[in-house]
Amino acid sequence: MVILSRIYTRTGDDGSTSLGDFSRTHKTDPRLVAYADTDETNSCIGVALACGELREDVAATLMRVQNELFDVGADLCAPLVESPKFPPLRVSQAWIDDLERDCDRYNDEVETLRSFILPGGSAGSAHLHVARTVARRSERSSWAALEAYGDQVAPGDGSEQPGGVNPLTAKYLNRLSDLLFLLARVANLSHGGDVLWQPGGGRVAAPEKRKKP
Repeated sequence: MVILSRIYTRTGDDGSTSLGDFSRTHKTDPRLVAYADTDETNSCIGVALACGELREDVAATLMRVQNELFDVGADLCAPLVESPKFPPLRVSQAWIDDLERDCDRYNDEVETLRSFILPGGSAGSAHLHVARTVARRSERSSWAALEAYGDQVAPGDGSEQPGGVNPLTAKYLNRLSDLLFLLARVANLSHGGDVLWQPGGGRVAAPEKRKKP
């Protein structure tokens, strides 16, 4: 159960904050940056949903993802330790498999791309492209936390060794960014399709094909 009876605590006024295991760390800790960026991804998806333009099935997929992103954040903020007193939520391969199935399903609806596309078209698509780019940043932040802490499980015996980071968090965020890209394309199906990239803003002519000798 989560009880939030008071929002401000003043405990972070020295630039520190609590992790999921109640240990303290700096607010610039790579681990904290990773779950803060994940929270931002979730917020961007919320804006996309609030615009009211997305199909019912797309909205349902995104609602599931929003709940999962809360769990991804819970995973990132809890160092890997042996036999924790309160076992935290952990991302599993099954979550990534679900995202890949979603990608395959929505990819069947859109044409094969033969050009890069621009973020835009409909409002729903534009918001999903913003969510996609923030998800990419979240993934990079997760890999940075993995570089800093590794993926090893700490003994949990009170030693100074910090626990690592679950690498499946970064993999989940990678697949999510792929899914958000596809959902942004799906959102434009009823708005004229993808907005295609024109090299040089249309000022650069396409290269001529060389004739075979």
